[in-house]
Amino acid sequence: MKIAHISMFYYPTFGGVEKVIEELALRQIKEGHEVHVFCSDSDKYKRIRPLNEIVNNIHIHRHRYWLRLSLFTFIWPTLLFSRTLWFNDFDVFHSHVSGHLYNLIAGIIAKLKGIRFVHTTHCPWTESFRPLSVRIPLLFTNLIFNRIAFKLMDKIIAITPWELPTLKKWIKDESKIIVLPNGMDKVFFTKVKDNDFRKKFKIPEKEKLVLFFGRYNITKGPEKLILAAKEILKERKDITFLFVGPDEGMLNQMLELAKGENKIIIQGPIRDRKEVVKMYQSSDVFVLPSFREGLPLCLFEAFASGLPVVASPVNGVPYEMEDNVNGIFVNYGDIERLKNSILKILDDKKLTLKFSKNNTEKSKKYDWDIIYKKYMEIYSN
Repeated sequence: MKIAHISMFYYPTFGGVEKVIEELALRQIKEGHEVHVFCSDSDKYKRIRPLNEIVNNIHIHRHRYWLRLSLFTFIWPTLLFSRTLWFNDFDVFHSHVSGHLYNLIAGIIAKLKGIRFVHTTHCPWTESFRPLSVRIPLLFTNLIFNRIAFKLMDKIIAITPWELPTLKKWIKDESKIIVLPNGMDKVFFTKVKDNDFRKKFKIPEKEKLVLFFGRYNITKGPEKLILAAKEILKERKDITFLFVGPDEGMLNQMLELAKGENKIIIQGPIRDRKEVVKMYQSSDVFVLPSFREGLPLCLFEAFASGLPVVASPVNGVPYEMEDNVNGIFVNYGDIERLKNSILKILDDKKLTLKFSKNNTEKSKKYDWDIIYKKYMEIYSN
């Protein structure tokens, strides 16, 4: 097959959607398919060159954006004029993230050329933290673009059942909707020997390590964990808090909040997958203090690493995580309960063992090889 993935961003942009595309594309390449990715020419912060390149045998085609509305929203109607998209005999278009103009453009081209069109939503529906510059055009998108774009799609893949009521507002033929979660690589199931991760960050082996791994974005709530960490560190000196991720507007606030606390370590992103595995396996608890989440890959990665999880019960998370089975739920912004839940897990070995065992077992169903086969069945059908 010749497959075209279409999304706002791709390599070298760091994020969950980009990771999903990469996981699918690499497996498609391995099976002998030809894979192209069409995206804007931005990494969220600056323009990327070259516009066309091949990375890991994946053909990347970047298109100049005309307007930036927010960190995540770029307008690039230049996709409509892509000769590669128009004049190649693609078998499948697969677009990612609902609510953007490129979905409508891809749908129009697919309809005119008779190409099958698959779309993964990636759960973008919570709007509270969106800037006004995005919320205003989003009204127009919801009223018109989504209705038309969804009609042009052959299959719509929701990553969590939480999305279904929203999707049904626009999609009359519910048979077009399939619920299929994201996955994760087998590497997360493999125990690392001679793990040197803590040494690199000078974290003593005897200390407990609390991990935040994700984008430093307001929706992820990293500052909430810092506030809880500061309360914990007033009482305990045997715990280190490690934050790892790319900045999306929160780094300065995080650094200011953590000033003077040598037990709070704030680092940039780690892209090496082997190092990410080491990071999880060096930790004692994973914290996801988000205001909103679709279905984060880090949740499954933490499960596979046998980590107990403290998470906000938002959006897709409660469909995959159960309170007091896989970890503990804490409502967004409840600093006192966040503090107490972290301490409860760190201090209760029996509880930790239960969560760890449950999570390791549950994670097996999120193997990317399993999820990938389901995607390819959708393509074939």
